[in-house]
Amino acid sequence: MSTRDPVCGMQVDPATTKHRSEHGGETFHFCGAGCKAKFDAAPDRYGTPAVSACAAKVLPLPMVAPHRDHVHEHAHAAGATDPVCGMQVDPATTPHHAQHAGQTYHFCSAHCREKFSADPAAYLAPQASVPAAPVGTIYTCPMHPEVQQVGPGLCPKCGMALEPMLPSADADDGGELRAMAWRLATLVALTVPVFVIAMGPHLFGWHGPAAWAGAAGWVEALLATVVVLWGGAPFFARGWRSLRPWSPNMYTLIALGTGVAWTYSAVAFLFPGVFPPGFRNAHGRVDVYFESAAVIVTLVALGDFLELRARRRTGAALQALLGLAPKTARRMAADGSEADVALDAVVVGDLLRVRPGEKVPVDGVVVAGESHVDEAMLTGEPMPVTKQVGDKLAGGTVNRDGSLVMRAEKVGAATLLAQIVGLVAQAQRSRAPLQRVADRVAAWFVPAVVTVAVIAFAAWALVGPAPQLAHALIAAVSVLIIACPCALGLATPISIMVASGRGAQHGVLFKDAGAIEALRNIDTLVVDKTGTLTRGKPALTEVVVTGTLARARVLALAAAIERPSEHPLAHAIVTAATSENVATLPASGFRALTGRGVTASVDGEAVALGNAKLMGEQGVAVTPTAAAQAERLRTQGATVMHLAVAGQLVALLAVADQVKSEAAQTVAALKRAGIHLVMLTGDNATTAHAVAAQLGIDDVRAEVSPTDKAAVVQALKAQGAHVAMAGDGINDAPALAAAEVGIAMGNGSDVAMESAQVTLVKGDLGAILRARKLSQATVGNIHQNLFFAFIYNGIGVPLAAGVLYPAFGIVLSPMIAALAMSLSSVSVVSNALRLRKVPL
Repeated sequence: MSTRDPVCGMQVDPATTKHRSEHGGETFHFCGAGCKAKFDAAPDRYGTPAVSACAAKVLPLPMVAPHRDHVHEHAHAAGATDPVCGMQVDPATTPHHAQHAGQTYHFCSAHCREKFSADPAAYLAPQASVPAAPVGTIYTCPMHPEVQQVGPGLCPKCGMALEPMLPSADADDGGELRAMAWRLATLVALTVPVFVIAMGPHLFGWHGPAAWAGAAGWVEALLATVVVLWGGAPFFARGWRSLRPWSPNMYTLIALGTGVAWTYSAVAFLFPGVFPPGFRNAHGRVDVYFESAAVIVTLVALGDFLELRARRRTGAALQALLGLAPKTARRMAADGSEADVALDAVVVGDLLRVRPGEKVPVDGVVVAGESHVDEAMLTGEPMPVTKQVGDKLAGGTVNRDGSLVMRAEKVGAATLLAQIVGLVAQAQRSRAPLQRVADRVAAWFVPAVVTVAVIAFAAWALVGPAPQLAHALIAAVSVLIIACPCALGLATPISIMVASGRGAQHGVLFKDAGAIEALRNIDTLVVDKTGTLTRGKPALTEVVVTGTLARARVLALAAAIERPSEHPLAHAIVTAATSENVATLPASGFRALTGRGVTASVDGEAVALGNAKLMGEQGVAVTPTAAAQAERLRTQGATVMHLAVAGQLVALLAVADQVKSEAAQTVAALKRAGIHLVMLTGDNATTAHAVAAQLGIDDVRAEVSPTDKAAVVQALKAQGAHVAMAGDGINDAPALAAAEVGIAMGNGSDVAMESAQVTLVKGDLGAILRARKLSQATVGNIHQNLFFAFIYNGIGVPLAAGVLYPAFGIVLSPMIAALAMSLSSVSVVSNALRLRKVPL
């Protein structure tokens, strides 16, 4: 038995659904909380007699899960249910019908009818509902953004698991990351004893009795087998998949090298008698290479873990942005009643109340009320903006003091906040992480190594000395082992690890290798003003006394009238008064006048503090001299407040976001380094140019929105510039993600830090210069590491194939090949450690 959801028309099971509502003496059942909230808000819209036939009446129809192959719009007309997709259809209008077991079934489309006709029982039998991702969710590869498909899967190019293009607002529990961390820890614990047992005799001269050697051999073989077959299973699967659509990558090399090394070693260990004397060493044993296979698998697992952790941190930026929107909205009905509804239940045209302290739920316009709204997430500016009837509101901004009634104009993906999320996600996808060099060369390296191994085997088998097959197998295995990408896989991660630690010591945190690679080429730095060049908080900068009162008295009166206010300007004045230890005066009759200022009675005198409009309302004359002084302060980027006592103007107070003390010196150093600076800000042009003049910045873009900031970055990149963006606010997130390198201030918002690739812990712009020097040194170090890795392969592969045997009689055994591979790794690690002493 099932019932239909009166909102969307889906079939639901009354026994299992937890979403129910009572209306008109009937019980209605729903597929989810969203449909229930829509029904509760306007039950007559869905529960009228016109639709009661398809609403909450229990129908003797089979429970059918919506088919994943289709995405259909909800319909609410009375009629039959398509047994394939669960959509409601009108039997009188749909042309798609089918007969089965004497009953006529109706369908929304020919496609559904064809599926039903092919297997009616599959759609008529009761089916359990299976939770699934939202229909139509697009997944993409983090390494190859051009790979996109509906639903989860694996990338055909690199084998990585696909991820949703946009995350949900629910925080990721990190289950996959924790599982990978546990797997890595297990592999390390198993690999260390394997390495010690295998290399101890060669490196430290550890030789035990024969009985101990036999037991140690079994321990080595068993532990290495677990590492390779269990720990390396994902790599073998990815390597195999890379061969079907011919796209060889690092996993192809790993699967080939470790597979050959382990298979050869397992046969040599279990059945040494099948090998002729030519396979045996000076002690009469056949050498095994379990440690090579185990070490490679563990190192690659470490790289995958670091990569996944970086991607999780990047996705946290989008989740933080999505979390800015409230979960519910307070909707007003036509009769004046109010109710909290789920955010996804809000539709265009709904009237919503936004109470003091609440977030604006969606984009819209004010239809009643006055208030100050904190739009720092959009502009980065700490000053709240006055909102009155007719003013626009953006979802995610914060209502500070008054109550507002708004009309919803944009909901869901159409809101400005959703567009910002989309911009950040698009920019992150377009900036692929530093590609492994092994992947870039694998297209030719894998076939080349296999070809050399086959040629070596054939040559030794045809013209080599006796035993020919033994020598041929040794040569082929030596080629494959020496070509294992151990040093190649270490070349980048080890340098990145050392550089990341060195950067942290100097207050620079790198999120990924791509940032370190790109930062060295930066020639243009786009800088946000508020919180990056300035302190990010308004402060009292000047008091101009226009009457006979002393400065201390002026400040005491201003602090007394502002102390009850929560406005940032008020906080700046009270803070200045406290720091100067002026007298604390009592105030009474406090009134906050939205968009104008405040009034109160202090020591029996009427005191007003606000803008020129408030002075006009209070009948206070502002002399031409005072007006000129106010204009001078405004040109310096300050907000000017007029203080009147007993109807007379007594002072002007200037509040501004002060420039950081080290900003001018840092800007000059950046310009000397050949970096072009561009200042972007959502603040007004007057303030922006005033700050730029103090710092010597010529290129200024003022009054720009978050999307405009990202567009400026994209335009600079289109002109050929290598752009870094430094910012600290939520409004900077799209630009930080769009830049080649995003640089966040450590004292800024979490969203900015998650969107950026580099974080300056102390918010010191001077750290950018240190980060750039470290980037240049690190990339040079990586290139050196790659040279060592390739030179070993370039020399080792021909030697392993036996090119020196005809002239000198030299043959490179698999053991020497493994030793050479180990030496290449040692040289790479040693070279990377030199980064610890690079001067910054």
